[in-house]
Amino acid sequence: MTTEATSHYDHLDQMSVTDLLMNINNEDKTVPLAVERTIPQISALVSQIVKRMRLGGRLIYIGAGTSGRLGVVDASECPPTYGVPHDLVIGLMAGGDGAIRKAVEFAEDDAEQAWKDIAPYHPDKNDTVIGIAASGRTPYVIGGLNEARKAGLLTGCIVCNAGSDVAQAAEFPVEVVVGPEFVTGSTRMKAGTAQKLVLNMISTSVMIQLGRVKGNKMVDMMLTNIKLQDRAAKMVMSEIGVDRQQAETLLKQFGNVRGAIDGYSQMKN
Repeated sequence: MTTEATSHYDHLDQMSVTDLLMNINNEDKTVPLAVERTIPQISALVSQIVKRMRLGGRLIYIGAGTSGRLGVVDASECPPTYGVPHDLVIGLMAGGDGAIRKAVEFAEDDAEQAWKDIAPYHPDKNDTVIGIAASGRTPYVIGGLNEARKAGLLTGCIVCNAGSDVAQAAEFPVEVVVGPEFVTGSTRMKAGTAQKLVLNMISTSVMIQLGRVKGNKMVDMMLTNIKLQDRAAKMVMSEIGVDRQQAETLLKQFGNVRGAIDGYSQMKN
């Protein structure tokens, strides 16, 4: 299990700050290459997710600790970025929402709890469950994947060891083997970075495939702050050639960039 293997470095407590930072960075540089090797696995999983989401399915992440938190982050960022409902991408973690801020002891060891956490969402065969576990041996994740698979849901995972129990429980495993951590066993480091990169790749490519991006623009994003309102106005100005005042008027009328562009086109016709 490479995530638990001894660090390539020793005497960390005797290193200077600069040496610590340089060595951590040297380890971090290896992560994108490890992710690159898994692109065929990610592609296979994304293709299956998209098929089901086009039929009304949802994407559900389950995990514990850092892995669970990363899933919650990815899920929580989809609605403001792509304008999707808050229950389309769901992040669940061992110990519940309270565990996002404070670890809940032994929560990850309950193999039955993940499916109980999923149950209130009334899962069906068009849904996908992705288990996130750096070690690949988290009971919470294994149990959730096993039950999801029995119920006919699509199952995938993101793990950082090869041949793990979590990978065996998933139909479409993504195994990003990043090797030993700088601080031995601290999987919030390289493993966490790898998981975040893969989650970005999955959710972004899924949303693009579902038509939530036009060109390279987030045309369905929620206009929830001044920065996003400014970005939206610039998008509208660029896309249809109106001035700032008219762009802002269109955004107020139609609610988002896509609506403003489509509404303007209809008015012109």
